[in-house]
Amino acid sequence: MLVPAQVLRRVDRQSCPIRCKNPVESAANVGRFAGLAHHEAGKRIASSRFCPQTATVGGATWCPVTSRHARNNKLQGDPNTLTATFSETAVIFGGPSPEHDVSILTGLQAARALMDSPGASQAIHPIYWTKSGDWFEVKPDSEAASFIDGLPRNAKPLELVVGGGGFRTKASGLAKRRPLEITTVVNCCHGGPGEDGSLQATLDLAKIRYTGPTVASAAICMDKISSAAIIAAENIPALPRRLLTTTSCDPGFPGPYILKPRFGGSSIGIDVVTDLATAVARLSTNPHLRNGAVIEPYRPDLYDLQIGVRSWPELQLSTIERPLRTRAGSEILGYADKYVGDEGMVSAPRELPAKIPDEVAQRIRDAAKQVATAMSIRGIARIDFLSDGDQVLLNEVNTIPGSLARHLWTEPEIGFKDLLTDMIDEASARPAASFTTVGADGSVLRGAGAIASKLA
Repeated sequence: MLVPAQVLRRVDRQSCPIRCKNPVESAANVGRFAGLAHHEAGKRIASSRFCPQTATVGGATWCPVTSRHARNNKLQGDPNTLTATFSETAVIFGGPSPEHDVSILTGLQAARALMDSPGASQAIHPIYWTKSGDWFEVKPDSEAASFIDGLPRNAKPLELVVGGGGFRTKASGLAKRRPLEITTVVNCCHGGPGEDGSLQATLDLAKIRYTGPTVASAAICMDKISSAAIIAAENIPALPRRLLTTTSCDPGFPGPYILKPRFGGSSIGIDVVTDLATAVARLSTNPHLRNGAVIEPYRPDLYDLQIGVRSWPELQLSTIERPLRTRAGSEILGYADKYVGDEGMVSAPRELPAKIPDEVAQRIRDAAKQVATAMSIRGIARIDFLSDGDQVLLNEVNTIPGSLARHLWTEPEIGFKDLLTDMIDEASARPAASFTTVGADGSVLRGAGAIASKLA
């Protein structure tokens, strides 16, 4: 990230309370380093830890200070631009979700990519969210195999405190709780509470900035009924979709049918049935459908086409891919097709770029831009379409896709590290939460009278 030199102004060196050479002042909300703050006039702002690194810019020596922990940040450059390394970043993965294992792969890949960035090896905090909902900090160089039977060695228990407390170590014996100095969270959780808005809401209340969808966008995209309503309102072509319950009658289209969890992806818990009676019976036998299910017409002639979209620094689309089914005669692109491989989604078989007519490709791009706007996409998402070679139908939006869809960015080519850096920049420059109390001016309270009179 580049920080314009003009946002920094020199402060009298005698004003620094910790005898730092020439402290620095920064405008607020500058990219990833929105936490940069000055220390002046005998007081320190936001932090008691300051970066020992200095850089000479325009003939003066500057000392960067972050609101949490600056020892791994270093400014360097010329009078026109300053380049800074990563501030302290957490990568959250796992979670109580059917996609728990895939999330581990995505999280470890992201942590490793960030760890390899200059100056960042000490500033990456991989946080593992267990299947039971507990939090642990693990080492950035952890391998997937260490999670098979439980926790990796040397995992440190954490707790997440709302109200600005953030993540902190748990008290143990004589050891006191210690806050983790985190400025940004990279959310690598797939499915469940990590992708449906639950984790996002918790991080908002904890006042932690994070990558990926907002609460509203995550919740809408995870709910196939809510998202279908937006798709219909925007006149985006899609298969008809109906809510399936034990009292469902004719859905308005003939079988065979495909059943999907209402709150979930399109790979786990999917059933293809011939008639409505069988579809209704699946509600009590398929555990993935018990929290809600939708029914669509099953079209064996359709195949999958996928495109990535990212929102920062501007709306941008990736190359279109056609994922391939590994099992001959399989009815759908399943979980094993997408994720069972050395690197999860990255190692899945595919046709990239997809060999499709230019006109079909253009319709996919146009629809993807429309979906990104309608669904308020933030971060990196993957939009899945279905096609028979002529029709283009929207299937679903994955707001936190496997491996963060890093393999899709081939034209133009964008490396994983750059994708992550841009997501972190967006988290700081465009926070997901923006609460307001405008309108709460006390006028209602002043005219309320006694509460008892309202209960009479």
